[in-house]
Amino acid sequence: MTELALRPWREEDICALPALAGDWEVAKNLRDVFPHPYGEKDAVNYIRSVQAAPSQEALMYAIAVDGQLAGSIGIFREKDVYQKSAELGYWLGRDYWGRGIMTWSVGKICAEALEQWDIVRIFAEPFARNLGSRRVLEKNGFRLEGIKKKSVYKAGELLDSCMYALVIGEDGKR
Repeated sequence: MTELALRPWREEDICALPALAGDWEVAKNLRDVFPHPYGEKDAVNYIRSVQAAPSQEALMYAIAVDGQLAGSIGIFREKDVYQKSAELGYWLGRDYWGRGIMTWSVGKICAEALEQWDIVRIFAEPFARNLGSRRVLEKNGFRLEGIKKKSVYKAGELLDSCMYALVIGEDGKR
């Protein structure tokens, strides 16, 4: 049986992170703030930034499978008039795709965010071509609110993106 965990990032993750994050198949579906190629310096900078982030603004975890680093997940609270919303972001190393790991991880972190924060909406914006990511959101009760045509420019290509949201009603139900 596979053991799944969302855990804090640790200094020892610096060694494993570049191999997972440096895969173009992972990076091609992420924003450009996620560097490619991904090196040890990027891993150090990322882990230090995560460790310094206030928990009232962001929940950021390493995804571990049987004790091994497999990916990353985070929810980030919005500010100003968007303060009742939070954005979800995640990625998983290619060797871990198609095993239900991200579906479990998204459910776990969303439940934690809704319990800890006074929010009513969690949203994510996967690229339209990323069918696996879209399915993860749908399995967790997110609804497609719309497709934003040619909203992303990645690696010289204009792409559509999707707006998915998990919205809590006034009765506390999704």
